[in-house]
Amino acid sequence: MMISIKNISMNYGTTKALADVSFDVEQGEILGLLGPNGAGKSTLMKILTTFIYPSGGTAVVEGFDILEQPLKVRELVGYLPENVPLYMDMRVDEYLAFVGGARGMKGAELEKRFKWLRAACGIVPVWKHTINELSKGFRQRVGLAQALIHDPKILILDEPTSGLDPLQIIGIRRLVKELAKEKTIIFSTHILQEVEVLADHIVIINEGKIVSKGTRDELAQHAMKYRCHVLTVKEERTAAERALSGLRSAAGVKHVGQSADGFQTFEISSSFQSKDIWQEIDALNREKQWPVKTFSERRFDLEDMFIALLSKDKKSPAGHYSPSQK
Repeated sequence: MMISIKNISMNYGTTKALADVSFDVEQGEILGLLGPNGAGKSTLMKILTTFIYPSGGTAVVEGFDILEQPLKVRELVGYLPENVPLYMDMRVDEYLAFVGGARGMKGAELEKRFKWLRAACGIVPVWKHTINELSKGFRQRVGLAQALIHDPKILILDEPTSGLDPLQIIGIRRLVKELAKEKTIIFSTHILQEVEVLADHIVIINEGKIVSKGTRDELAQHAMKYRCHVLTVKEERTAAERALSGLRSAAGVKHVGQSADGFQTFEISSSFQSKDIWQEIDALNREKQWPVKTFSERRFDLEDMFIALLSKDKKSPAGHYSPSQK
């Protein structure tokens, strides 16, 4: 286990920013920390990088406790905070040389790293520019370069695509995917598409509590009561609806609409535990010899799941995740 977060809490006076947060991150994993603004994402990242200490609980990073061995943790971690720490009156090359020196790098080792960073982070055009001359997008790239300069095993990125244009966002996504071949990455975002594209596992956090965590499919099972298959066939509506409702695994059948050429579209709901619904629908199609235009499983998008999970959380007195909720 690369990172193990154990019952972390954080209080700012009477405000509880984090409440008993626990989860693990495997080596080589890209974990997306998703939640609305003010959910506690940045606070958790600051704790993991030992920028601040928690009010309760701890985390272990590749065997090193953040409370007992913070310097060891800092050697392993590259951190891009939401507000990039830049010295505006320095040139890009001077700033990165300063950061590298602070990390104990010099000479040929530093020059070799500079060569890689210039290409990987796309900062060749601004290498000799003063930082205060740079656009927000290029400042973000320079911030990413400082997080990567010492070739850390773990990257913690707070809103890494903030301020970038669409082409730059695609470039950062590709870089993160490439880096994950050798590094463990945690990134935070409130943008659903970022998590959809990048994350192997997702942790949804709201009001300082974990609402759900797991793979995309595991979140779907937690968020949505039923899976859904969509079938479009040419048959009289009532007869088709009656036949589909008789399927053993069908929890419900909804008529969606009829096309001009007489095809009827239905949504058939079934529990996530049911493995036979696909075969049952297929067998019924062959038995009835219905002309079939489409037959597929509807893939719930992350927005559906996110809204459903946050709605569940508001209804729950505790709002806290446990494995039995998956």
